Amino acid sequence: MNGADLPQLNIAFVAANSADAQIAFRELTSRYGQVDPQTADVLVVLGGDGTMLQTLHKTLDRKTQIFGMNCGTVGFLMNRFEIDNLPQRIAKARTQVLHPLRMRAICRDGNTHNLLAINEVSLLRETAQTARINIMIDGVERLPELVCDGVMVATPAGSTAYNLSAHGPILPIGADVLALTPISAFRPRRWRGAILPHRSVVRFQVRDADKRPVSAAADSDEIRDVAEVTVHEDRSIRMTLLFDPEHHLEERILQEQFSA
Repeated sequence: MNGADLPQLNIAFVAANSADAQIAFRELTSRYGQVDPQTADVLVVLGGDGTMLQTLHKTLDRKTQIFGMNCGTVGFLMNRFEIDNLPQRIAKARTQVLHPLRMRAICRDGNTHNLLAINEVSLLRETAQTARINIMIDGVERLPELVCDGVMVATPAGSTAYNLSAHGPILPIGADVLALTPISAFRPRRWRGAILPHRSVVRFQVRDADKRPVSAAADSDEIRDVAEVTVHEDRSIRMTLLFDPEHHLEERILQEQFSA
């Protein structure tokens, strides 16, 4: 396979606004050509994890396979950057299917918002006062009141991001579980969160919301002044990422569990 074969693969390139990503975009499109990203079978994303997440959100309604190359500062979801042999790398790539979280947030004014998250859904206090949050799993009250800065539900792919910084567990990519992780919990002091089956439905109810307002975020999309938030994994949506076989996502997450 050579550069002349690339149009048959129906590949498009998208890039972050950074100088490095834009230079890479020009070099790659000059060598391999460019098709319409809206109709591409394979989308090559140039940038960091932020650019990858943005691209995944934009392509949720399509069956596009995505191969990322790191031109940013963080590249956990990316492959190494290399101009040569791109068609061969794509042909040999290992696939990883991800499913997003669906968040339904009801605000204090009664408005309802539905958003999708690839990494995590997080609830965060809006003021200096701690939040008071009730947690129910599959209709059963598991924690009457969590006094905290916030709480999140993270996917395996997102477990090494915000979840890890909040001392949540790293989840193997194929484990079919979700992480429920408190953020700076004040009470119960010893509660460190839970690992839930992927089919779980998590409902958060905000207590004393007028005095202790809380926002909810699905990745980077934030909803202010929420009263209740429901989160579950949406298995009807499939996102397919492509990784070099020697450094696929499952191996990266495993390595994270043994890093200092």
